[in-house]
Amino acid sequence: MKWTKLCELAARLPEVTVGTWYGTPGLLVAGKGFVRLKEDRTSVVFLTADMDEREALLTARPKIYFITDHYENYPAVLARLAALPVGEALTRLERSWRQKAKPALVQRLDAEVTPRYRKARRKSVKSAR
Repeated sequence: MKWTKLCELAARLPEVTVGTWYGTPGLLVAGKGFVRLKEDRTSVVFLTADMDEREALLTARPKIYFITDHYENYPAVLARLAALPVGEALTRLERSWRQKAKPALVQRLDAEVTPRYRKARRKSVKSAR
């Protein structure tokens, strides 16, 4: 996975723009950052719903996910871009997006975009194999 590909995948979600978040390239929804490229340019920060979700990811997929001391007490996980499969990226993008999107946007995704997004996700995952 490359940052440019991650941005393309994120563009399927409502009102996503590419901008700057904490001084690095980031993905924003309605002006709020939800994913950012780390300074090393080889990993990204995804928000998680809570610490339990983060711990589950760290335990289940340690080759993809990790944290640094900086994120120890924050519900976020870092992902190695080179190890991040398309399907996993789509899931993380949507879950991070939901953390910052306004309720009306979440409802829009659930009502209109999700069926097409999930269909595109299945197609992307199959073509990536």
